[in-house]
Amino acid sequence: MRRHLRHQLPILRAVLGAALTAPFRSRPTDAQVPGPVVRRTVPARAPDLVRDYVRHCGGDPAAYGTDVPAHLFPQWGFPLLASTLRDVPYDLRRALNGGCRMEIARPLPGGEPLQLEACLESVDDDGRRAVLENRITTGTASAPAAVTAWMYAVVRLPGGRKGPKKDKPVVPATATPLAQMPVTPRHGRHFALLTGDFNPIHWLGPYARWAGFPSTILHGFATLAYALEALNRHRFDGDPTQLTAVDVRFTRPLVLPASPSLFVEDGSFFVGDAPGEEAYLTATFEESRHG
Repeated sequence: MRRHLRHQLPILRAVLGAALTAPFRSRPTDAQVPGPVVRRTVPARAPDLVRDYVRHCGGDPAAYGTDVPAHLFPQWGFPLLASTLRDVPYDLRRALNGGCRMEIARPLPGGEPLQLEACLESVDDDGRRAVLENRITTGTASAPAAVTAWMYAVVRLPGGRKGPKKDKPVVPATATPLAQMPVTPRHGRHFALLTGDFNPIHWLGPYARWAGFPSTILHGFATLAYALEALNRHRFDGDPTQLTAVDVRFTRPLVLPASPSLFVEDGSFFVGDAPGEEAYLTATFEESRHG
């Protein structure tokens, strides 16, 4: 896994830049939205990185052929998304990953440079927290706009009033279990090496405990990726092209180690320990049965 560290330099530079500028951001009266559209072309993803990522997530690289899994988009997308937030006056060190929506128009070919387009589309600031909605579209010359993702970053505002208490999402009692997803602290470290998300709360125990957790917590996008690959195996007969859209919310930190399961009910899926208990992730999905 360590050999993939060289692929993560762009995201590490972006994260470092955000951390260095965060203390100098001041609270806005109005955030300018939508922000400018930023475009960039980046090299094709390394085949060995894609292969090892799919295997780590529980998938079969052969099922993708030469295509790149859409749920790997944060690996190439985070640096560009960071540039869309450069002038937003919030302390991004307080940002939490609230969830995302991903729409897959067509498979994303491997071996071609990725054509990216990103934009800050909206900001919802209620004085307690700000929700930043970013869009990033990924395509190639032969498959333009193949994957579009909207990411929702939630920034806690200092001195903000407490919001009303909300019911915590649970796994429905009627949901069907599809697969168990055992995870250990090694999953956090390996996912960081494969994607470039080196937030220490995911792989450094002392830091996670300082942040108030008993141990490291799994990346939200790791929980999603493991769930999607389990869905591919048990719902889509091993065919990842059947997934056309997913809308996910990260609802509870997944402290490592753990053995949650994937549950499905109609067009929704959940990651949790058991029916009736709090969910770590809730999602709706759309599929296209073909072939």
